[in-house]
Amino acid sequence: MKKILKIASAFIGIIVGAGFASGQEILQYFTSFGYLGTIGTIISTALFAYMGMMLVKLGTRTQATSHKEAVYKVSGNKFLGLIVDYVIILTLFGVGVVMVAGAGSIPSQQFGLPSLVGVIFMSILVVAIIMMNVDKVVNVIGSITPFLIITVVMISVYSLFTMDQSFSELNPVAVDQPSSLSNWFISAINYVSFNVAVGASMSLLMGGNEKDEKISALGGLLGGLGLGSMIVLSHLAIFSKVDTVAAYDMPILALVDGLSPVLGTFYSIVLFGMVFNTAVSMFFSFAARFATVGTSQHKKFVLITGLAAFGLSFVGFTDLVAFFYPFIGYMGLFLIFALVTAPFRLKNGKQNDTQRLSA
Repeated sequence: MKKILKIASAFIGIIVGAGFASGQEILQYFTSFGYLGTIGTIISTALFAYMGMMLVKLGTRTQATSHKEAVYKVSGNKFLGLIVDYVIILTLFGVGVVMVAGAGSIPSQQFGLPSLVGVIFMSILVVAIIMMNVDKVVNVIGSITPFLIITVVMISVYSLFTMDQSFSELNPVAVDQPSSLSNWFISAINYVSFNVAVGASMSLLMGGNEKDEKISALGGLLGGLGLGSMIVLSHLAIFSKVDTVAAYDMPILALVDGLSPVLGTFYSIVLFGMVFNTAVSMFFSFAARFATVGTSQHKKFVLITGLAAFGLSFVGFTDLVAFFYPFIGYMGLFLIFALVTAPFRLKNGKQNDTQRLSA
């Protein structure tokens, strides 16, 4: 059970920084559709549960040491494998850059510090941690996750019990907010697709680090359900105060700060940890795709990647989310297709191998 919880916690930690810790993503993908956005969060939860299970399970089945070999096995042909491989590569680097940019918005919004402070601190911290092995990185990611889960639940419950207006009154305000996409259902699918692309590489690596396929599958399933449940709660919390928090880069941080400045300071630290989690998993997996972990080549690659991400992060967090996330969501549909059809292809592959051996 301990291994299952470790995988589940790490799976949530990988995605949460990019997926919804700031609230900007939830606002654009779900809350901006009001009531329909709530249905979208429920659909996303079901999809996350299945995709989480499949990703980690396939990592174990293929004994992945980077996403490359697993992706080509899962895809079934070189063409689809090549597309999925490059989608993941683009996602890893792009989301890593967005996370570094987000690290600048947190101290800027909460403490009035220049965004450069957060960007520099995050860049140095991420490069240092990535020098570790997979086990240590998973432990770092998983250890921070429980704090976010507890905080999100507390904030959501408190927000819902202290609503000044009903959801029916807030719905027009919510639907007036800019959306990443034009349709609530497409938005929900795009959101899952994007986050699966975000979590794919590190999830496959986690699975490759576990020998028991059942443990991997249950860990991914539990992680997907936990992630989806937190998305539903975060959406309801933002929806309940959308008239006051929608204008901020970090709506959830604004929400918490409005409840209590002390709690706001605490959440800003937790949020920074979640953004750090995702940044680490993105750049760790990105480097593992091109260089063997632990080698001098890997360390040089990590350093160059960190410097490039630092420079690109100054485009701005909100603008990066609005442009990059939907684009990766559409591209990630190739990965969704590969994951949905993978069990059948891998099963057929095993049967063919058996037939050849018996012949």
